[in-house]
Amino acid sequence: MRFGSGRFGGGGASPADAPWPPAGLGEARNPWLDTADGVAQPEPVKPPRTRWWWGKRIIAAGFALFLILLGWLAITAPLSKSLQPIAPPEITLLAADGTPIARSGAVVEEPVVVERLPVHVVQAFLAIEDRRFYSHWGIDPRGLARALWANVSGDSGTQGGSTITQQLAKISFLTPERSLTRKLREMLIAFWLEAWLTKDEILGRYLSNAYFGDNVYGLRAASLHYFDRQPERLKPEQAILLAGLVQAPSRFAPTRNWEGASRRAAMVRTAMVNAGFMTRAEADALPSPRLDVHERPKIANGTYFADWAMPQARALTEMSHARLELTTTLDARLQRAAERIVSRAGLGKAQVALVAMRTNGEVVAMVGGKNHKDSPFNRATQARRQPGSTFKLFVYLAALEAGMEPETLVDDSPITTGTYRPRNAGDRYRGTISLEEAFIHSSNVAAVRLFQQLGSEAVIKQATQLGLKGPFTEGDPSLALGSASASLIELTAAFAGVAGNQWPVEPHAFAREEQGWFEWLVEGPDSYSSRVHEQMQDMLRAAVNRGTGRAASLSIPNFGKTGTSQDNRDALFVGYAGDLVVGVWIGNDDNSPMQGIRGGGLPARIWRQFMGEAVRGAVPPRRAAPAAPPEEIDSDPVIGPLIEGEIDAQVGGTNVRVTPEGVTISGDVGGAPVAVTVDGNGASVQRQRPPPPPPSEPPQ
Repeated sequence: MRFGSGRFGGGGASPADAPWPPAGLGEARNPWLDTADGVAQPEPVKPPRTRWWWGKRIIAAGFALFLILLGWLAITAPLSKSLQPIAPPEITLLAADGTPIARSGAVVEEPVVVERLPVHVVQAFLAIEDRRFYSHWGIDPRGLARALWANVSGDSGTQGGSTITQQLAKISFLTPERSLTRKLREMLIAFWLEAWLTKDEILGRYLSNAYFGDNVYGLRAASLHYFDRQPERLKPEQAILLAGLVQAPSRFAPTRNWEGASRRAAMVRTAMVNAGFMTRAEADALPSPRLDVHERPKIANGTYFADWAMPQARALTEMSHARLELTTTLDARLQRAAERIVSRAGLGKAQVALVAMRTNGEVVAMVGGKNHKDSPFNRATQARRQPGSTFKLFVYLAALEAGMEPETLVDDSPITTGTYRPRNAGDRYRGTISLEEAFIHSSNVAAVRLFQQLGSEAVIKQATQLGLKGPFTEGDPSLALGSASASLIELTAAFAGVAGNQWPVEPHAFAREEQGWFEWLVEGPDSYSSRVHEQMQDMLRAAVNRGTGRAASLSIPNFGKTGTSQDNRDALFVGYAGDLVVGVWIGNDDNSPMQGIRGGGLPARIWRQFMGEAVRGAVPPRRAAPAAPPEEIDSDPVIGPLIEGEIDAQVGGTNVRVTPEGVTISGDVGGAPVAVTVDGNGASVQRQRPPPPPPSEPPQ
């Protein structure tokens, strides 16, 4: 092989003389010949990456990440949040007539503007909280170092490690937890606040949100609370006292701890001297501030209605610094009547609940127990108990919707087949009867047969569309007798839907605007046909006037249904007259059986007494109480019958009658027939009348 005589030896053409690029390689460049003199040179080698090269890129990446985090904060922690009060503002609830019924929330006022505050007010807070506030970028390294040294040495200084900007970040955006992660987020938000707000804006937002004790938030509210003056008129000694409170406001509140507040104020004066804001002579010459606290009239907040209405009030209002007064639907007169009637009902150990509402769902009275102070648990809204025979409303609505009529016949004889064999109260059966008669006498077996004939879906549909939340077990025949659970307010709202023939009805504590015609056309309520509505009302009226609810009968059109769960664990009466729908429940909190209390007894009487005061002309005045009509027993044994018993005896010419409701002793006193009755409502004495003729058939 010959290499030629060139630089690489041998004869022939040298590489420099040979054409380049060779044919077929286009414009490809030979890296070895890319020099001015044609001498082949290697490509230059890239220098190694130094620490400074890596450092610049790490700094750039960190800065980019910082910008991303700031953008994330702008979305998740908007600046407007630092303008909002950190505690829910005070709301006063009023009854419909303007009577205050409850007050809840923090005392807050409008934010302060730093430029309008006296200089000594700003200096007092800067001296004790953040002396270098106007010179740092949200984080004070010297303050952090001093706080760290104080923690190590055990020396307590006059300032903490957090700047005012950090404190604003903490109270506006973060939780009170103590962790390194929260502290890092606090610092990051502080940088962000400093980037977007002026120093005066940061200080103003902090002063407007800081806590000053006595449930008071913000400098304006504190100034008015403790000194009855606006913060723009605060004296130096007053500003110093307020500046000392923010470190531990609950402990130093001057209304409870004047000595502690005074010691703290002395520390603020010393800090102002050390910061050069005043001389020692000026500080010593300041007088002790005099409090001028004006307590607002206290309101008995402990009511079941207020507990239920306040969350609705919060949902209706936006967070602001303004104190609010909201008028509720509560009727003060009806509320007093409900509380008075319930307190005199002779409940023994049992608890009670009452809900009164308009057909549109406006609640006008509420009792959730015998005593809110002893038990704030609201049995009208929170307790879910068995509704008993009141649930039969949905069974019969399903029957009417299916095309049945009140005259449609149903079998009211014992159920002898299948695994579920409920019985009527007292084992009373009437054979083949109409739907209306079955509803009037609250027949258990008839309701179960209707339930099985119609199917559980049809009955559950009626209950859910009228507002009951369930859950309901499909295919369970005991559902017809009220084995599912419901709250009293749900049940009352369901009857309100029938009363006004518009459903569902949503119970509410604040008046709502009426729907416009277009809104009503698109989202208007549902209703029953006139046939179904009128027939259901006829049966509800008959149940009160001729059936199990006779103890609730009024002298005006009235409609309702009794309910008694198994073993008398729950006793209810729910009904309506005019535009008022009322539900009454009685039971033990531990769900234990009650003695002698049924839906057609004490709950029906409470309902009647309340309606007598709520609706004019419902119960006309009477000179003497008539003999009580024979009471129909309305119980819903899911497993077996309810055992009833009455004892009649004669002792020495005196008649003694013992029933589950009480004891009646009758005889002659001075030749006049007198009867003494002792029952759950107390003792009563009345002149006897000739006994009424016996009914054509014995009561259930």
